[in-house]
Amino acid sequence: QVQLVESGGGLVQAGGSLRLSCAASMRTFLSVAMAWFRQAPGKEREFVAGVNYNGGTDYADSVKGRFTISRDNAEKMVYLQMNTLIPEDTAVYTCAASRQPYSKRDAYEYAYWGQGTQVTVSS
Repeated sequence: QVQLVESGGGLVQAGGSLRLSCAASMRTFLSVAMAWFRQAPGKEREFVAGVNYNGGTDYADSVKGRFTISRDNAEKMVYLQMNTLIPEDTAVYTCAASRQPYSKRDAYEYAYWGQGTQVTVSS
């Protein structure tokens, strides 16, 4: 049984930083890609960042240079460091696990999802 539990969301002023964490309970963690998605009110869910099984990363253009995704295979953790936050980053952020080794930007590529954590950026 796979469980993904996010933490670290909250309220922050524009220009500030937050670090999201995702604790994964899954036997295949070391061999699969992980990703963060987000969904703002009234908008579709969108890809934020992905990390391959080997640490390679991919970012949406809107967060490139501001966000950093990383993974700790020993602890089965995935992190999203978010810097220089802007109000447009306000959304529910959700951790996702693939069954494949390389991250994709399509949500249907991911088999497992966490419950999400709210990030609110005030102007």
